[in-house]
Amino acid sequence: MNKQHARTHYCGELTETHIGDTVTLCGWTHNRRDHGGLIFVDLWDKKGIVQVVLNPQIDQLAHQHAQSVRGNFVLRVTGKVRERPEGMINDKLSTGKVEVYIDDFEILNRSKTPPFSVWEDQEVSEAIRLKHRFLDLRGEMLQRNLNIRYQITRKVRETLDKQGFIEVETPMLTKSTPEGARDYLVPSRLNAKKFYALPQSPQLFKQLLMVSGMDRYFQIVKCFRDEDLRNDRQPEFTQIDMEMSFVTEEELFGLVEEMVCGLYKDILNIEVPKPFQILPYKDAIRKYGTDKPDLRFGLELIDLGDVVAGTSFKVFADVLKSGGQVRAINAKNSTETLSRKVLDDLTEVAKTYGAKGMAWIKINADGLQSPITKFFEQEMLDKLIAEVGGEAGDTIVFIADKPKVVADALAHLRLELGKILSLIDESKVCLAWVTEFPLVEYDEEDNRYVALHHPFTSPLQEDEDKFESAPGDIRARAYDLVLNGNEIGGGSIRIHTKEIQDKMFQLLGIDEEEARIKFGFLLDALQYGAPPHGGIAFGLDRITMLFTGADSIRDVIAFPKTQKATCLMTEAPSEVDLHQLKELKLKYDLS
Repeated sequence: MNKQHARTHYCGELTETHIGDTVTLCGWTHNRRDHGGLIFVDLWDKKGIVQVVLNPQIDQLAHQHAQSVRGNFVLRVTGKVRERPEGMINDKLSTGKVEVYIDDFEILNRSKTPPFSVWEDQEVSEAIRLKHRFLDLRGEMLQRNLNIRYQITRKVRETLDKQGFIEVETPMLTKSTPEGARDYLVPSRLNAKKFYALPQSPQLFKQLLMVSGMDRYFQIVKCFRDEDLRNDRQPEFTQIDMEMSFVTEEELFGLVEEMVCGLYKDILNIEVPKPFQILPYKDAIRKYGTDKPDLRFGLELIDLGDVVAGTSFKVFADVLKSGGQVRAINAKNSTETLSRKVLDDLTEVAKTYGAKGMAWIKINADGLQSPITKFFEQEMLDKLIAEVGGEAGDTIVFIADKPKVVADALAHLRLELGKILSLIDESKVCLAWVTEFPLVEYDEEDNRYVALHHPFTSPLQEDEDKFESAPGDIRARAYDLVLNGNEIGGGSIRIHTKEIQDKMFQLLGIDEEEARIKFGFLLDALQYGAPPHGGIAFGLDRITMLFTGADSIRDVIAFPKTQKATCLMTEAPSEVDLHQLKELKLKYDLS
């Protein structure tokens, strides 16, 4: 049975329209059943499964071969498509109304018994799955996820091509310019004691492309950051990177919204309204405590500083005296759901984000219930309840601390309350632009200003005179796109003049010599007719995770790393031969 038939169809493509056709299929044995001389095989490939039936009239040798077929064997079969017998239809399969009655087949390769079934739901540790990733990728979930990832990149390329963008590749081996996460360094054999860095982003190169007159650039590009990992981070990740010359924020927003809405329509068949909401950074922090708010539900934060001013409650009084804040959330209709245990658990959540504790008041039908009401005069309690819009059935939770701690703690408490009270509509898509970020923030540990995004972000024109007088008040022409509480992209209008770039470096404590060493090529380029320009970068991995509903970013990457930045399948990183180190003029420090 070794006739070489070319594959004519994928397994999952066969339907009733193919009945009577002779087809040749290639795939893996998903399942095999022997029913009294008839051998049934569920044959699988990336398009799906079809049942094939071995003709009992086949010659004896072939019959013996067929009986040896086991799971994951690779087969080529040829036969005629026919309608399944009455009562044998499988509605769970797209091919469930047909089967292939084969009289010619070949075992192309055999398979060992795998460490886990790739097609059945099993409790398998992630370590075993990652060790045998080539098997895990046969599973339905990862096949679907990677297909959706491809559909996203296909649609992005199609949309940007229509908008006049061209894709340009930028270097993977470049100069180390550490301004944030640690670089991955690559030693140079030809230039002893010198190192390349793997890019954290193509930021500087795409700005140079704008100086070069490329006008509209994009790239779907690998980037690298040597940082601690979690579910939504990897040491190597993929960006959808864009840059445009002579662009305004409004123009960029419109183009991006067209692209994102197109992705939702084409891939998930969801109509997303546009334009997206625009939310200034200060408003986001004031209302939600975070610059990436989940807007699918309410529970806005309420400032109670004026209401509780003069309180004899020492905790609140001390915080206000030291310049801190007292802010609250009113969880409507929650007194029954938020038991004492749930409130204690929420207090622990608040402590995780730096708060010393969490106060609360329940508004019951017969009065207030709380450990702190005894510290307040009735008049102040009445004002407090009125300020938060409190009614019977509501629970008010408070955080009193430094402004950043209050914002962080309440932002996460808001999310927990949204889940506990079932306020989040999982079918809803809420996209918003967060704008007007601070250009810089003060790092008390290093005793200097640092760029909130990166040092190439342009200030708002009306704030350009504040570099010396009030740098903390400078607003940036920066913007993030937030989807259901997740930042999926961020960018800015860039600094395009050397004068403003010099001011930015001075503010960040980067002197002229250091700026020349790190960024001399950019400073040179800005003096040769750099146009106003701006752009944005999207995290492809994160977008795919949200589109697929995956729990981890590792489930949308073909060959991901673990949280320790290792590949269990290839065992990378690994030691290298001493001869290789000698060529690079490197040696181990054995101390």
